[in-house]
Amino acid sequence: MPDVLCPGLTLVLVGTAPSRISAAARAYYANPGNKFWRTLHAVRLTPTLLDPQEYARLPDFGIGLTDVAKRHSGVDAALPAHAFAPDELRGKLCRYQPSLVAFTSKRGAAETLGVPTARLGYGPQPDPLEGAEVWVLPSTSPLAHSHFVLEPWQALAARVTDLRAMARAGLSGNESHPHAVP
Repeated sequence: MPDVLCPGLTLVLVGTAPSRISAAARAYYANPGNKFWRTLHAVRLTPTLLDPQEYARLPDFGIGLTDVAKRHSGVDAALPAHAFAPDELRGKLCRYQPSLVAFTSKRGAAETLGVPTARLGYGPQPDPLEGAEVWVLPSTSPLAHSHFVLEPWQALAARVTDLRAMARAGLSGNESHPHAVP
């Protein structure tokens, strides 16, 4: 899957790796059972419900996409340890400098941040990643439906809205996180 990255993004959503369905469709989050696109629209990160094949439109809304395991596909648990390329991800974040980085699974976050999944809570994380505020979100994968909650996604969308308003007002955006998820 090609990265959807460019300068000036407010948010980069980082997946672990595309599912086999997404890889075959050559579109992010293409499994019909995946809640990703419906969630982006439900929390108003996108003004319309996009189809997976429309993923290249996300920069129009200040959003980018990439994965931690760019050269593999499949479910998180089946990915080999060598599949993950956190240094490659860090390089992309250094290059494009988004305000926020949100991992769409704990596994992707754990592999990048070096923190066990059990120690990662949903919502904002204490330390930035290459200058970007870091969030961890519940996976929208059909395999994770029993663990999915919308609240961290809603809090992220509120933070994105706040950062955009601060940018319009000429503020830095380094203020506290009023929409943190407990």
